Amino acid sequence: MYVAVKGGEAAIRNAHRLLADKRRGDRSVPALRLDQIVEQLALGVDRVMAEGSLYDRELAALAITQARGDMIEAVFLVRAFRTTLPRFGYTRAADTGAMLVERRISATYKDMPGGQLLGPTFDYTHRLLEPEIAAGLDPETPESREADDGAMPRVTDILAHEELIEEDGAVPQGKPVADISREALEFPLERDARLQALARGDEGFLLALAYSTQRGYARSHPFVGEIRIGEIDFELDVPELPFPVPLGRIQVTECQMVNQFKGSAKAPPQFTRGYGLVFGQSERKAMAMSLCDRALRTSELGEDIVAPAQDEEFVISHSDNVQATGFVEHLKLPHYVDFQAELDLVRRMRAEARQAATEHKEAAE
Repeated sequence: MYVAVKGGEAAIRNAHRLLADKRRGDRSVPALRLDQIVEQLALGVDRVMAEGSLYDRELAALAITQARGDMIEAVFLVRAFRTTLPRFGYTRAADTGAMLVERRISATYKDMPGGQLLGPTFDYTHRLLEPEIAAGLDPETPESREADDGAMPRVTDILAHEELIEEDGAVPQGKPVADISREALEFPLERDARLQALARGDEGFLLALAYSTQRGYARSHPFVGEIRIGEIDFELDVPELPFPVPLGRIQVTECQMVNQFKGSAKAPPQFTRGYGLVFGQSERKAMAMSLCDRALRTSELGEDIVAPAQDEEFVISHSDNVQATGFVEHLKLPHYVDFQAELDLVRRMRAEARQAATEHKEAAE
């Protein structure tokens, strides 16, 4: 016999109180402050900003705290808040070439104009736990270096000078740029909409797809042309003013991937591009995004679709962790009526199967 669970609003209110109690944890341990999360869990904050598509470190830190460290729930909270904000306009296209660079590396050229700049990275650590962190000891102060105002041309510009890489696709003058936060996705997508979707896609999903392209599930032989992490300026055109208004700087990670291309009837053999740009310091996401971007250019370059990472509808429709979470977690909600219908159907099918078996046995005797 099935008995409905009763409780309703009182049970839900109590569940909220229990959640708040669990979130606070042991009262003898000091509560986390948002500035601590912003400063010491910066990469988690950057991920929530990127996938929540809202650049605000304090709000991302609040979402992480409210979600008890569940990053996807934090992304959901930021996206929900974002929908309440007014839209004043669109900034000018940011010039990442003028980035105030904190980290800049290339896997294609050892010596390049402007040089390599390692910056803060896990790349050369031993991946061993450091007890000093738990002890609260301050790290060594990094050595200062002289600021280098020298130009840092892109690696892809070096290849383009020799006509060894495809041209960087420019948006035609006057063509409106897609805004997937306001317009429903319609496949096939233009590259600007596709890049927006990838930029706020789930890092783990895109990483898995990017890995699949390297294992042979796409035509891909990538090189990291360049990764840059730094701050870029944003400006807004105001109709009443004859000059753009500076809005400030934000930190971004940019990755340009260089891929082989054997050529086609329309293009000679050359290198092709994959591009990734995300909020904050998130080079793994930017790299995965650039690999997926190149894989999704299959039709544009006249290649055959032979792998999941090359299927635009599959990649874009399943990369959004907020949509995926909603669809999967809705299974927790009451489905009593649906299940009863399925239960009755299975019972009838079993009864019919038993009846058929009995009739078959009697006929055989």
